Amino acid sequence: MKLVKQVGATLLAGAMAFSLVGCGSSAAPASSAASAAQSAVAAASNVLNVMVEVEVASLDPQIATDGTSFEVIADYTDGLMQMDANGKAVPAIAESCDVSEDGLTYTFHLRKDANWSNGEAVTADDFVFGWQRAADPATASEYSYMLSDIGQIKNAAAVIAGEKPVTDLGVKAVDEKTLEVTLEVPVSYFLGLMYFPTFYPINRSFYEGLATGTFGTSPETVLSNGAFKVESYEPAALSFSLVKNPDYYDAAKVSLDGLNYQVIKDSQQAFMSYQNGDLDIVKLSGDQVDQVDGDPELKVVGAGYLWYLTMNGHDVPALANANMRLALSNAVNRASIVEDVVKDGSVATYTAVPPQFATGPDGSDFSADQTRFAEVCSDDAEKAAAYYKKACEELGQDSFTFELLLEDQTETQNVAAVLKEQIEGALPGVSINLKVEPKKQRVEDIQNGVYEVCLTRWGPDYADPMTYLGMWITDNNNNYGLWSSKDYDAIIADCTTGAYITDAEARWAALYDAEKIVMDEAVIAPLYTKADANMIKANIKGIEFHPVALNRVYKNATKG
Repeated sequence: MKLVKQVGATLLAGAMAFSLVGCGSSAAPASSAASAAQSAVAAASNVLNVMVEVEVASLDPQIATDGTSFEVIADYTDGLMQMDANGKAVPAIAESCDVSEDGLTYTFHLRKDANWSNGEAVTADDFVFGWQRAADPATASEYSYMLSDIGQIKNAAAVIAGEKPVTDLGVKAVDEKTLEVTLEVPVSYFLGLMYFPTFYPINRSFYEGLATGTFGTSPETVLSNGAFKVESYEPAALSFSLVKNPDYYDAAKVSLDGLNYQVIKDSQQAFMSYQNGDLDIVKLSGDQVDQVDGDPELKVVGAGYLWYLTMNGHDVPALANANMRLALSNAVNRASIVEDVVKDGSVATYTAVPPQFATGPDGSDFSADQTRFAEVCSDDAEKAAAYYKKACEELGQDSFTFELLLEDQTETQNVAAVLKEQIEGALPGVSINLKVEPKKQRVEDIQNGVYEVCLTRWGPDYADPMTYLGMWITDNNNNYGLWSSKDYDAIIADCTTGAYITDAEARWAALYDAEKIVMDEAVIAPLYTKADANMIKANIKGIEFHPVALNRVYKNATKG
């Protein structure tokens, strides 16, 4: 094997899935003095006080699927690579990497000074163990496809299917500090996957020494090899904290003493906490953005993820009808939603792949042209009515009731209320009933097919259109409506393992063909690409925001 290049940084990539939600209650006047004292302490300390909208779903990097969990796991864990301020992959636990001439073998050389918080060295076997867990059918990792369909790690598909043992996965520890990874086919963005939490290491002996099912449930059941350590946490906690890890190999670059997280589902309560000095960073929604327009502490950043409607055509006969799905999609006025409801810089979106995160061989944004599918996706009530008329004729009925599932977060509920009004107004005979659930329950329901229509979202895990288009492959875990097309599957196969893997321009053209099938069939109804309107205290600097994988990184943040 000839080694032709050394890689220390490459490509933009990552993922995610983001989160929304919050809760809280107003402080009584009698407690105002205590609250003020608490605020003064928070402001004076070198600890960053952070709002999140949902609870952490899991601290297990091979089980987690949501943005909040990914953010917290990445606070205290480094993978082989990490993100720089521009979102590129740069060395973390891997000090360097050799890539074979054929692009099929990656040899990572690990840092000699990387240790776990129990004093043990971070080894190549920790990565082997973590990746084997992700591929093991017994783990039932929803992100196992990152190893097979996306990362194309040798034998990953067969291991995940239970056809081969986990020891056949194409990853091995050559020695304590050398990790060798073998791929099925070249993957141009492979190094960019390495900062995604599914690829994080786990200390094998520590994990195996825990009681079954307890990993990641408390500070005592996790280890850190990153910038911070978990200080307080329990499942579903509404507040938890991390402290600086003094034994981190890059500790000299970490200024903060720690992070205090608060789960606040009500956006008004979150803003009040920010004004009181209890929080250093919060997200605003709707009218709150208007209230702070022009405030120097307002920072609007692209969050990268797409909000859309998924429709269960597998179990709901009316939604199996493509014209009905097209009617629902065209009945929505996306421009009104982003301008009058969300109002945070989010962008109305009319493509299955959102804009502003993936660029092609010529450097252009894959989804810059938002009129490409205007015939099948637009803010057009007349077009919706025409599709609806066809659907009624094909289904032999003229009245329909659909349940719209959503989660219990302020903005989401406001958007859903407007969707109900728009759809019912454009499609006579259609009734939309709203069903509100906590995020965890909502996710479980759509994964199990227990829904009719759902307002949901997806954030890019890596900087390639496949992070979205891969979801609609037959039997993909995130193909919630169980839609299936042999033609679509064939195109995606050509783009991942077949004819186009070494022809970037042909691959890009084929991805457009695949997206057209999704839009023509209205597999989803895209709504808007999210932006986050953040309020950040003036003395806070250096928080890094990314549209891909890890939306917020605090390693280089400072609190003046």
